[in-house]
Amino acid sequence: MPAVCLEDVNHEYGSTGGRLRSGSDRTVTALRNVSLDVERGTIVGLEGPSGSGKSTILHAVAGLLVPTAGTVSVLGTDLTALSDRGRTRVRRGHVGIVFQRFHLLPSLSARANVALPLVQAGLSKSARRERASTLLTQVGLEDRITHLPGELSGGERQRVAIARALSTDPDVLVADEPTGELDTETGADVLELLTDVGRDRAVLIASHDAATLAVADRVVTLRDGTVVEDER
Repeated sequence: MPAVCLEDVNHEYGSTGGRLRSGSDRTVTALRNVSLDVERGTIVGLEGPSGSGKSTILHAVAGLLVPTAGTVSVLGTDLTALSDRGRTRVRRGHVGIVFQRFHLLPSLSARANVALPLVQAGLSKSARRERASTLLTQVGLEDRITHLPGELSGGERQRVAIARALSTDPDVLVADEPTGELDTETGADVLELLTDVGRDRAVLIASHDAATLAVADRVVTLRDGTVVEDER
């Protein structure tokens, strides 16, 4: 069974953004009949121009939106059949998210940022600190554990973001333009890290960057919300 499975997924946004509010609301079609599966231990790259549907797929897999039609399953659980609370529970337990612009809280240390998801997981403060310190060491930031995001380089902030995404040991990792804010050398380091952590997870990476997509086992090309090529 694939770790992630999308079947005939369609999604429309209202013209003002977000979900449709009425039948008369003008719509923007983000996804059209998208079917896609991702096995554990596989990195799938999503490529296509802005507006092609890459981020919408990531948000659907993370349970951050419910598609207009079709099903999105994570580890055999159909997210579209769950309540908001149910999708949140799946996301917190099984899906890690790496954002392009890091989304770190500026007033918290690197360790505290990484430990945040573990608060909801119910771990004790000491267990959270230990887990976060271990992850930051694994991503090469053992000497930056107490630093604030503003004291870190772009590459270091992205490493903190990846460590945070891995804090709950997720089965699925989604990354939206993970090297978009980084220089070439730093981006290469982050890609090496993503390749390493993807060995026992299902990973989806959305990117415009050829070097980023080169680490993928498969590249899926999207145009106007439709899969036009699935290079296996």
